[in-house]
Amino acid sequence: MARCLVRGSINIDEFFHVRDIVRAGETTSSSGIETRAGGKGANQAVAIAKAGGQVDLVGAIGEDGRWVLDQLKKFGVNVDDVRIAEESTGRAIIQLAESGENSIILFKGANYAGLDSPPTLKPTSHLLLQNEIPFASTLSYLSLAHSEGILAIFNPSPMPTTDELRTFPWDQVSWLLVNEGEATDLLKTLGAPNVTPFEAPENGLPKTPSLLTSYSAIARLSRHSSFSQSVNIICTLGSAGVLALLPSLSQPIYVPAAKLLGQVTDTTGAGDCFTGYLVAELMKLPSGSALDEETMTQILKICVQAAGICVERKGAMGSIPARSEVFERLH
Repeated sequence: MARCLVRGSINIDEFFHVRDIVRAGETTSSSGIETRAGGKGANQAVAIAKAGGQVDLVGAIGEDGRWVLDQLKKFGVNVDDVRIAEESTGRAIIQLAESGENSIILFKGANYAGLDSPPTLKPTSHLLLQNEIPFASTLSYLSLAHSEGILAIFNPSPMPTTDELRTFPWDQVSWLLVNEGEATDLLKTLGAPNVTPFEAPENGLPKTPSLLTSYSAIARLSRHSSFSQSVNIICTLGSAGVLALLPSLSQPIYVPAAKLLGQVTDTTGAGDCFTGYLVAELMKLPSGSALDEETMTQILKICVQAAGICVERKGAMGSIPARSEVFERLH
């Protein structure tokens, strides 16, 4: 059975409810404060579990974060390899505006505690990495996964430094997940070649400037010499949907965002929700099977629907919907 190992961050999220995100030099009042479990690694692990996948989380917390482990267990995440460190648990200070938009400050805390890589990742079939842990640990786990034939998914958020991006072993990654801003930043850093994008209006890709810009960015990235011909690129576009570029397909895939039943309440966990659901759906595919356009399109529809439900709710981890909720909306 497929099993995913998430090597990632575990945080305590502190939400400050504000009318608008504070500007430089400005002081603003908060109408409320809430404390919740979070961290990109933890959120994505919960999303995998809620989507029906078997998932192990490797990370570190402080003594002040033991309650977070209870939350993770409740959602079905295996936390046997989460270490209790001397440092305090990582923190995210989140301003949440009335519009649902957010601004986040991260404190690494125990996420940067030294964790030795295991001698093997088996029985793992999939490895999911982000960028809220030491970069050396990311590289170590990625190298081990590559040597053992484990499918690796990388979500480079927050964006690594310029030097880290330029030396990163992109050819060891099977799936790269970025948003439109990250795709553009990555393109600028790597200096990818200027290639003519595919003509793709036939399969539903709208010819809007922003979509064509995002598509051009990931098309150029896919041609970069650092990337192998097997790197699949997913670019999330927020309220505009998602783009996918797979080397095995001749055309890009575009899926619009899901229609909401309520207002946008909080976008904090949407990206992690999308990522976790994507990994869970990939885990359901037969090992070594080729993805066709119909299958990939359906997977993306599931992911955007999950993210759509997520933004209608408050919080990150707790806002991630169960698989049954997602399919009820889809049908």
